[in-house]
Amino acid sequence: MKIYPLKPYLRSDLWGGERLFAYGKDGAAVREAGRISESWELSFTKGGEATLADGTPLPEAFGKEAFGARAARFPFFPVLTKFIDAKKNLSVQVHPSDEYALTNEGQFGKCEMWYILEATEGAGLYLGFERETSEEEVRAAALDGTVESLLHFQPVKSGEVYFIPPGTVHAIGAGVLLFEIQQNSTLTYRLYDYKRKDKDGNERPLHLEKGLLVTSFSPYKPQSVAGDDPALIGACPYFETKLYKLNFTNPIKINVKDSFIGLTCVRGEGFVDDQKIKRGESVFIPAESGEITLTGEMEILAVSV
Repeated sequence: MKIYPLKPYLRSDLWGGERLFAYGKDGAAVREAGRISESWELSFTKGGEATLADGTPLPEAFGKEAFGARAARFPFFPVLTKFIDAKKNLSVQVHPSDEYALTNEGQFGKCEMWYILEATEGAGLYLGFERETSEEEVRAAALDGTVESLLHFQPVKSGEVYFIPPGTVHAIGAGVLLFEIQQNSTLTYRLYDYKRKDKDGNERPLHLEKGLLVTSFSPYKPQSVAGDDPALIGACPYFETKLYKLNFTNPIKINVKDSFIGLTCVRGEGFVDDQKIKRGESVFIPAESGEITLTGEMEILAVSV
């Protein structure tokens, strides 16, 4: 069996922090910036591809046969996973559904889930609205800078899971470090971005009117995962995510058959068969690879279809 360690694509957006350096993330650009906002781990996304250890971008290294039978219905690799470190609030944003995005943008929409890794005291997420609201009210609040007052603020702590369906207005708050598993799409409508400017003095573009067309104006409803597998923490048509907590006395065996698996260690260290893995590292295992064994003292997220 072949287990492929991954080298992530790193970003240094203005809102990013320094905590991902402690997760082994580094590179000339982010070191010069002094911050890392995102580390794209399992990424076949054009312009943000992760690579193999020898520098080969994932889309060049693997064909669709590596994705597995369960991913055959997709015209693209269906998943993108990433670490996100929010030293400052992210923009208030919303993602459209596939139906809207395919009709109006010529690409797919986006659903996502978050696994909280670290949170400073009082840190949290903005998730949906505190009460029923309207397009007119949200538009006015976005324009005058008070939109956060309409949103539900959810304090968070390590180990919590949040699922963000299309249409949910949301923002990751300052002080949160999380792991995101998302549909492989970069389609985001920003409603508000604090009038922040980049190094050239330019504000990022907003997409208020488009965003309002796809927004759910109702309060956020948490979603739970029903099923017999206690490791399963999130699922949608584009991905499923399992969390394995290991100590040296409980090895876990996984049969990699009709779907690829992307593994990311988020705490501790251990082995995937004989491949060592530690906090912040990710590996890709193609479909039909057979049985693998996880051992060590670690928490590891397993993403597949």
